[in-house]
Amino acid sequence: MRETEPHRGMPVLLVEDDPDDVEITKRAFSKGKIANPLFVVRDGEEAIQFLKHTGRYAEVETDTDTAPRPGLILLDLNLPRLDGREVLKLIKTDPTVKRIPVVILTTSDEQTDVLRCYDDGANTYMTKPVEFDRFIQTVIAIGRYWLYFAEIPENGGGS
Repeated sequence: MRETEPHRGMPVLLVEDDPDDVEITKRAFSKGKIANPLFVVRDGEEAIQFLKHTGRYAEVETDTDTAPRPGLILLDLNLPRLDGREVLKLIKTDPTVKRIPVVILTTSDEQTDVLRCYDDGANTYMTKPVEFDRFIQTVIAIGRYWLYFAEIPENGGGS
């Protein structure tokens, strides 16, 4: 393992509507010493607004503290307002954000979801473990892989 995180400071966007899963993810970042800033949006529409700097994020287009371009997206599938499957499609067909790695982190272990997400450009698909400690370890493993080992385009690789 490298001595330092090559992507330290790169923002991570968590798209998750379950407050318990948000808190567990935050605890995992802390426990795993993942120092990257974690931004949380609670539904699919808010995720797209965050990425495109529209809606409530329109006024903060240049405010990188409020809505920075993430280098990694953790996406739940079962979201209100705009389903995670549709969010994934929108991300991966938009040339300004399509290179941002998207990790599906969801309760669904249905093969139709797995296949559809990979077909639509997901970089990784992981089923959320039910056990608290395994959930923590899963999030730490995602963080370590994507923030230590994987090569990620700077600034999300967008134009």
